[in-house]
Amino acid sequence: MKISELAAATDTPADTIRYYERAGLLPVPARTGNNYRHYDAGHAARLAFIRQARGLDMSLDEIRTLLRWQAEPGADCGAVNALVDEHIRHIATRIRELRALERQLKVLRAQCRQASDTAHCGILAGLSHADAPPVGAAPPHQHIAGPHGRH
Repeated sequence: MKISELAAATDTPADTIRYYERAGLLPVPARTGNNYRHYDAGHAARLAFIRQARGLDMSLDEIRTLLRWQAEPGADCGAVNALVDEHIRHIATRIRELRALERQLKVLRAQCRQASDTAHCGILAGLSHADAPPVGAAPPHQHIAGPHGRH
């Protein structure tokens, strides 16, 4: 099938398919006589795997690792479990960070209870205070890892 057909069959933009090829996640397909890429069912299955993993917010490196393990059906899957466990920890950390960000935004939003002119906007004033943490900064109770990943 052509890239447009693979894109339609997998609901994946053609540019994304080309990107996965460049990233080494999707094998480069054979070319037809007129130089069109020719994809087969194996490409569609691998693309479905990649999209499923991306849907779980896995990084391209994590997916690359999973694909290597998938290619070794007799290998022990303990390493797969460890990768997923680490990803779960990463997601849990992100959830905590997003909740802290939500709290910061709610505090900021509370500074402007009613609409007024922007000269008197509590949100704009709150963002202008030098003592306010920058957006995305860790809240005061969280520790930032040092250069070696230690707290």
